Amino acid sequence: MTSLHTQNGGTGRKIIAVDMDEVIADALGEHLLRYNQEFSEAITINDLHGRWIWDYVPQERQKRLEDYMRSEDFFAVLDVMPESQRVLERLQNQYDIFIASAAMEVPTSFNAKFEWLKRNFPFIPSSHVVFCGDKSILRADYLIDDNPRQLRLFRGEGILFGSPANAFVTGFRRVENWLDVERLFLG
Repeated sequence: MTSLHTQNGGTGRKIIAVDMDEVIADALGEHLLRYNQEFSEAITINDLHGRWIWDYVPQERQKRLEDYMRSEDFFAVLDVMPESQRVLERLQNQYDIFIASAAMEVPTSFNAKFEWLKRNFPFIPSSHVVFCGDKSILRADYLIDDNPRQLRLFRGEGILFGSPANAFVTGFRRVENWLDVERLFLG
């Protein structure tokens, strides 16, 4: 993996935009927990290899997946992805870090996501949190995201954060976890 140290000739710091769900927040884990409890199933991350949970769950249960996300507590209780806090705090020494969530897809998530960020990433100022829909509006050098659709729209370099759903996606520089991100940006 080639390192992406900042090389800007002293003219300013590079900007890294970071997605929330499945990059710093484990939304899939919460979806699986709620779904498996409600339907007495045992779907695992391995079952979803190469598929979105929406592609795996029977059509008649799709609304329940959406209901989970629209519940007031869904985004408030998500687990933090391993090493993301430590690595993002380190990255802030050399880069400007922005959290960029496509929260417009679930507008009821704004408050819960914002409170979750304040609680779990207090070192990221609220002025560096962007709730949007289409991430092509972001003016950043890099976007770390698990959704290839957002990376295709983005004008800088898109970096695909590995998740079960994007296991077979190619065409982007790829990281599988936050240790990979750390190596990529900090050498």
